[in-house]
Amino acid sequence: MFTGIITAVGTIATLAGAHCRIRCPLGWLANTVVGDSIAVDGACLTVTEIVSDSSDLEADYFTCDISAETRHCCAPLAVGQSVNLEQALALGDKLGGHIVSGHIDATAEIRAQIKDESGGCCLQVQAPAALLPLLAQKGSVALAGVSLTINTIQDDTFSVYLLAHTLAHTTLAQYPTGRAINIETDLLARHVARLIGK
Repeated sequence: MFTGIITAVGTIATLAGAHCRIRCPLGWLANTVVGDSIAVDGACLTVTEIVSDSSDLEADYFTCDISAETRHCCAPLAVGQSVNLEQALALGDKLGGHIVSGHIDATAEIRAQIKDESGGCCLQVQAPAALLPLLAQKGSVALAGVSLTINTIQDDTFSVYLLAHTLAHTTLAQYPTGRAINIETDLLARHVARLIGK
């Protein structure tokens, strides 16, 4: 489980089929072991190897395998791409965002970024029709692994507000109009919808 509070931004170092190697800040993996879960742009992935590269003294690396289901549900990755990273929640950790499973529902599409004087911006996102019943005004949603609050919903588009801090410490400022973004709806909404047969 995760909270949607991003603790580092990494970079896709290599991609070879399902095998992915990710560069992350030096020391960020200090408490991580093989088999641990890390959310990469919101997708829960299992660490298969931790690597120290003697040629790169400013970063550490970890590897993970991306399943066919994950590749089907998520936005495609590319070498050199920046990704949001969060380590799995431990008992006693602060729950600063909301409960995030790391199981991506689908991808949504960025429709607009409307910046304001405070340095933040309103992000407008078009959601797949199947997910619309799981979205609620003032409810929670995770975009690229970031815990956000839904401000408005109109037809198939919802908006969230990104603080200047969020823009500075995640990859969301790098998403142009038209780009696909990983979306995970609220876990409780999923189960309620299943129970009532939606």
